[in-house]
Amino acid sequence: MAPLAFITGASSGIGQALAWRYHQAGWRLALVARRGAEMAQWANGQGIPEGQWQAYAADVADIDAIVAAGAQCIAQQGLPQVVIANAGISVGVDSALREDLDVIARTYAVNNVGLAATFQPFIAPMRARGSGTLVGIASVAGIRGLPGHGAYCASKAAVISYCETLRGELRASGIKVVTIAPGYIDTPLTRENRYAMPFLMKAQDFADAAFRTIEAGRSYRVIPWQMGVVAKLLRVLPDPVFDRVLAGRPRKHRQGGH
Repeated sequence: MAPLAFITGASSGIGQALAWRYHQAGWRLALVARRGAEMAQWANGQGIPEGQWQAYAADVADIDAIVAAGAQCIAQQGLPQVVIANAGISVGVDSALREDLDVIARTYAVNNVGLAATFQPFIAPMRARGSGTLVGIASVAGIRGLPGHGAYCASKAAVISYCETLRGELRASGIKVVTIAPGYIDTPLTRENRYAMPFLMKAQDFADAAFRTIEAGRSYRVIPWQMGVVAKLLRVLPDPVFDRVLAGRPRKHRQGGH
């Protein structure tokens, strides 16, 4: 039987591109997103045969819902070889505003708790099998904090640290943990940005590179590689220089478009 990939946030953007890449490689698909009907429409529209995919409607911020989706996948399709926790949100915030605290809470619920809840149903059975790969989609934005981007940057920094922790915990189990940090990828999410996006990459090109990274079992990779160079420079910039570089940079839209 063909191997199975479980992918969250599969209804658009990076998740959809990854789903298509895995299908092209002959994998079966477990597609997870809040909009189950859209995933089904996409899979049918792409001509993916029935029996090679199944859609699970779940909000990763709802712990019980995403855990149930994982259990349902195991029961109906079997234990995946690869689980990709891709679902995420990115909204600008201003910590001086009370309403943005709710946005921060929602961001952490999706990007962090949702990622852990995505992995949870699969860890024990993968450990029993002695193999499997858990993939966390982080971001270059998790390297250093960007003005107006507090919730997203902090959440993606947490993804990097969490996956690193999990990798150490599962090291002797046969389960690999892969962290992928995208740079700027051309998706509906990034098209709303009002600042320059260097090395902007097509979603399908990203998916190709991510697929190769996961297959190789690499522990961490920034995609595209040019943003990896930028990330290394950001890490070593002294705070005063970093702050001057970002002075006046346009902020990401807050919820509601402001």
